[in-house]
Amino acid sequence: MALNFIWIGFFLIAFIIALYKLIFHGDTDIFKTLVDATFTSSKVAVMDISLPLAGVTILWMGLMNIGEKAGAINFLARIVGPFFSKLFPGIPKNHPANGQIIMNFSANMLGLGNAATPMGLRAMESMQELNPEKDKASNAQIMFLVLNTAGFTLIPLTIIAQRSIQKAADPTDVFIPILIATYCSTLVGILTVAIWQRIHIFNTVFLSWIIGLSAVVGGIIWYFSTLTHEQVSIASNVIANVMLYTIIVAFILGAVRKKINVYETFIEGAKSGFETIVKIIPYLVGMLVGIAVFRASGALDYMEKAAGYFFHLLGVNTDFVPALPTAFMKPLSGSGSKSMMITAMDVHGADSFVGRLSCVFQGAADTTFYIVALYFGAVGIRKTRYAVTAGLIADLAGVVAAIFVSYLFFH
Repeated sequence: MALNFIWIGFFLIAFIIALYKLIFHGDTDIFKTLVDATFTSSKVAVMDISLPLAGVTILWMGLMNIGEKAGAINFLARIVGPFFSKLFPGIPKNHPANGQIIMNFSANMLGLGNAATPMGLRAMESMQELNPEKDKASNAQIMFLVLNTAGFTLIPLTIIAQRSIQKAADPTDVFIPILIATYCSTLVGILTVAIWQRIHIFNTVFLSWIIGLSAVVGGIIWYFSTLTHEQVSIASNVIANVMLYTIIVAFILGAVRKKINVYETFIEGAKSGFETIVKIIPYLVGMLVGIAVFRASGALDYMEKAAGYFFHLLGVNTDFVPALPTAFMKPLSGSGSKSMMITAMDVHGADSFVGRLSCVFQGAADTTFYIVALYFGAVGIRKTRYAVTAGLIADLAGVVAAIFVSYLFFH
């Protein structure tokens, strides 16, 4: 229901703004711009997103099937079982979904988005098997989705690379602020869903894991703060790719040890990957077209001006306002927010406060509406309950944390 109202809202707001521009500003091309946006975005959804995603999904669905048959997924499930039994009480302790979720989360942390998505789709399908109401999101699916929308990333490699392209003096100077902001969005997302689902979080197991993860994040912050930006790039690349390829080899060796026909098992899983992609294409087309007309109407410009006026009235320092388009676009479109980030660095400079804050916004959370359309669309969920609301709360926490930490580090 929430997605329905939001999707309708995209088109109606774009229509109202377009009428305003036509009548009061004589912009005779505005409606052509909106129509062009619908065709362009629908093509992008299929040709630039779904088809490239198909290859990666087919590959990783096949590899995940090998991992499941080899017992690797169940092995991971046993390791994280005590924590996940508190965070996902609806999933049995030794269910494969636990291992699939931790693999998805680990891939996201390493910035391996192409590998994380197929793992997430497999986890969502496993949770759907446990879901008694197939068209309605379960508690476990909502918690999983919010974890993904929070987008906890240890290594924001693409942002660092883009800052290097933009000739930033120190491309890695946003690393620690991004890590702090994305950790805040993830923690708030978990707590929001936990409160909504009345999960008892004040227990020894849950708090021990949260404290442990916080300590790990703190250690990573300390380690990378001792490296030069060249060393950060090298270390992050090596760590991510070594871990990813090690997982592939471990799956295959585990399957060989169990005398499983590895190739046939891969093909079996790969077929399910193709079927999954076919299911999600209509959801992606619908969501991306709605987002495209909203963006093309100029709604984000009005949101930036309104925010600037509001904070000016409050007497708040408004130096952060020019970076807000990146924050506004991030829940809607990853590529759109990336273009906003690049524009901010082009206009204000990569080493300016606005340029750096835009980068922190980009890394603070993930694309909520895209993730909702992708994961819920893959399993046919239409009733999202409070998933979008909780995801946007996590996004907001990331934005607020990004602003505060950027003022602390760069202002």
